[in-house]
Amino acid sequence: MAGGWSRDGAVQDQIDASVEDAVQRARSQLADGESAVNCEECDRPIPEERRKAIPGIQLCVACQSALEKQDVASGGINRRGSKDSQLR
Repeated sequence: MAGGWSRDGAVQDQIDASVEDAVQRARSQLADGESAVNCEECDRPIPEERRKAIPGIQLCVACQSALEKQDVASGGINRRGSKDSQLR
């Protein structure tokens, strides 16, 4: 159900576009090519199972986790500034 000047389904289209953008952003961040034998950050060996599971991996699990925590803390959507959050 749309309201105001928007057409029916406009909200779902916006949600779908947001999800697609997030998927594309995640895919663009995936490593590609040959995996590193040692972590680029801490120089610890990367287990062979991890190198086989994720082609092009450059970081060990600990360093990758730390990097992902930084990304979550610094990124995201400003929900307080969105129109939807103001209407609820």
